[in-house]
Amino acid sequence: MIPPLVWLYVPGDRPERFAKALAAGADAVIIDLEDAVSAAKKDEARANVVDFLSRPSPGDGPEIQVRINDLATERGQADLAAIAGLPGLRSVRLPKVESPETLDVFARLVPDPAVGAYALVESARGLAAIGAIAGHPRASGLALGEQDLMAELSVTGESALDYLRMQAVIAAAAAGLPPVAMSVYANVADETGLLRACEHGRTLGMRGMAAIHPRQIPAIRRAFRPTDEEVARAREIVLAAEQAGANGAALLPDGRFVDAPIVIKAQRVLELAGQNPS
Repeated sequence: MIPPLVWLYVPGDRPERFAKALAAGADAVIIDLEDAVSAAKKDEARANVVDFLSRPSPGDGPEIQVRINDLATERGQADLAAIAGLPGLRSVRLPKVESPETLDVFARLVPDPAVGAYALVESARGLAAIGAIAGHPRASGLALGEQDLMAELSVTGESALDYLRMQAVIAAAAAGLPPVAMSVYANVADETGLLRACEHGRTLGMRGMAAIHPRQIPAIRRAFRPTDEEVARAREIVLAAEQAGANGAALLPDGRFVDAPIVIKAQRVLELAGQNPS
């Protein structure tokens, strides 16, 4: 199964937007009970989510994920207890994860292994433990809270931010988790900047991005989908490897040598393009 490329946030206190978000073209919709909801409306937002997830699900739409409040707080635990077991829930986004113990709490409150847990690492302590967090048996994916990390670490340069991103990319790969998606791009009107950010993330091994508005969805998808040229090259590599058979290596007409790592990369390109790599 190909992991989502586009994750669309929708505030939990705006229930009139839930169905619209699911129809907007994203691969996953994150209903937010945390940062997007003011303290005065958090109980209302939770009730909205419970009502929405209690309804019959069509089953073929985007994945529905809920970002709860910090699981170290009573509110976060109440959020999780309220939504656990609801038929529309596919996964939970856990904010401010700083150790594997947060996932232990999640596993205790949500024993069903079919419900995924995405750990959002937003602090230096969380980053220091990111390998152990990613390796937890209930972890389904990682995400970075880039703005929180940059503020805590006084990071201002892109190169320093890339170092933080690479730690998440490496931890996810080592644990066998899906590639890490990028954090939101805050300027909804700046499509050029959005595309540039996505293309840069691809060079770091990241895949996909969270969106804060439906108008960002097409650009994100376009930036992370392989180009026609990339697909053609990948298909050529996979075909050459198949023809080489047991030899395990092949030489392309243009002189490029193809071995197993190159073939694996080409297969991933075809999978991302929605094509059968075999």
